[in-house]
Amino acid sequence: MLIEVEKKDLLSLLGKTQNIVEKRNTMPVLINVLLEAKDGVLKVFATDLEVSLTDQVPTLKEKPGKVAVSAKSLFEIVKELDDGPVTLTKRDNNWLEIKQRKSVFNLVGIAADEYPVFPSYATKDFMTINATVFAGMIEKTIYSVSNDETRYYLNGVYFERINKDAVSTFRMVATDGFRLSIVDREMKLSETQRQAAFPATGVIIPRKGLFEIRKMLETVDGEFDLAVEGSQLVVRRGSTVLMIRLIEGKFPSYQQFIPQTVPNRVQVPRDVLLSCLKRVSLLSNQKYKGITLALTGGRMEITSNNPELGDAKEEIEVDYKGGDIKIGFNARYMLDVLNSFDDEGVDLHLNDQLSPGLMRPQHDQAYTCVVMPMRI
Repeated sequence: MLIEVEKKDLLSLLGKTQNIVEKRNTMPVLINVLLEAKDGVLKVFATDLEVSLTDQVPTLKEKPGKVAVSAKSLFEIVKELDDGPVTLTKRDNNWLEIKQRKSVFNLVGIAADEYPVFPSYATKDFMTINATVFAGMIEKTIYSVSNDETRYYLNGVYFERINKDAVSTFRMVATDGFRLSIVDREMKLSETQRQAAFPATGVIIPRKGLFEIRKMLETVDGEFDLAVEGSQLVVRRGSTVLMIRLIEGKFPSYQQFIPQTVPNRVQVPRDVLLSCLKRVSLLSNQKYKGITLALTGGRMEITSNNPELGDAKEEIEVDYKGGDIKIGFNARYMLDVLNSFDDEGVDLHLNDQLSPGLMRPQHDQAYTCVVMPMRI
């Protein structure tokens, strides 16, 4: 195998694999990427058996062949090279020679047949999705995903399709038991795409897969293709293909966690509430970040107390005409919600100190966050 390829193309290709390759060494082979030269392109394959990526770039010169080498080491070497063509040559014992002018590196590799069988897909039932909208849905839910491995079905975002109309509604939901985020977005699909296979009960996309999708879409304007085939989600844009193993299990009936009647509505500027919470939470319990909201007339008093550090109190003006309320929340949960808002105003819906609070952007009622209260 011999490949000559532009440094910028090779670096871009390898950069996409860095967060996918397995770093914990549960299977040492998974720290490698598989390189394949064929038909005028260099293909790269990377997997951790949950998330798999394949992509390709054109070559300037090539002799067919393939080899697997350390993803991190190859990336670090290529990153330090000068701009211009780089030559990759497979040597005896599966070593890979990386050469550019007077720079020569020899990297230990493994035979391609030692690399795990790479997943593939056969479906043609792709839906064309707006990249900006989908990335925004991920931003508005991923922070609520649970880290509790015993409840594995909460370790991802539930993604479902509500209807099959010309303008289809898609929903993402995430919860860790202490908070819940739910967002609906409408997307226009063609007649063929409306008939594309999609599980009636929705799918659970793992956190790592969502991070990789978001990374793939962050520099993208326009659209990408998405399909569900069996137990995997296939995401495709240009030459880049992500295959994500879906979480098997039943997502909880999330509707029952959303309060239907919350009589007290508070309107407050997002930036004011955000900065106030950041300051007051500095003197809260470092683990639980508990703060207290006290509402009276058009004022909200936010306080925190930590016997080892001290206490803090701030007062802000709000639009509120209900009775007096005092309720405790985890400030970190509220900050996560506020950081996901694009709106300048926040609607905060409260009932009493034992009931969950609702947070919504003032001009986006299709995005709702539920935060459980803390004991005061």
